[in-house]
Amino acid sequence: MSLSSKDRAFLLESIRNVPDFPKAGVQFKDITTIVGNPKAFKTIIDHLADRYKNAKIDYVVGAEARGFLFGAPLSIALGAGFAPIRKPGKLPYTTASEKYALEYGFDEVQIHIDAFSAIKDARALFIDDLIATGGTAEASIRLIERIGAKCVEAAFVVNLFALKGDERIKKLTNFYSILDVDGD
Repeated sequence: MSLSSKDRAFLLESIRNVPDFPKAGVQFKDITTIVGNPKAFKTIIDHLADRYKNAKIDYVVGAEARGFLFGAPLSIALGAGFAPIRKPGKLPYTTASEKYALEYGFDEVQIHIDAFSAIKDARALFIDDLIATGGTAEASIRLIERIGAKCVEAAFVVNLFALKGDERIKKLTNFYSILDVDGD
């Protein structure tokens, strides 16, 4: 199922633009207005569920925290498990970690080491709300693969294509975004 131009326009209009957040010069794309609108939220989940219904997804993997908003309902719609990827110190069991570079320093993501142990050769779908430069997504995909699942695709509600994070991800796995925006 592809989105109609009417649904695409509706979803784009549902995103709140917040100027100068978190710092001057950044035009933040706030998706809380999408999840706060039942019609917009349902449109996204229904679209993604239709896209992946025959993909044999065993786990949906969501990145903290907004990836959880889309990943959890999508996992239910697909009859798949959900695995959270979080910042260090947030998961209660033994974790695997992956560091990634930021503009000034490093950050890290973690997942439980047994997140995919229930299914041999698990197929995972990574999801997040937005991709900008792709650092978090790239680290998350590497982490998924390192602990034993195959990341069959990385999906995003919004792709800020001018920042070229999608190009990084396409080197690792298949890439999909619902809405491509230039960041303005």
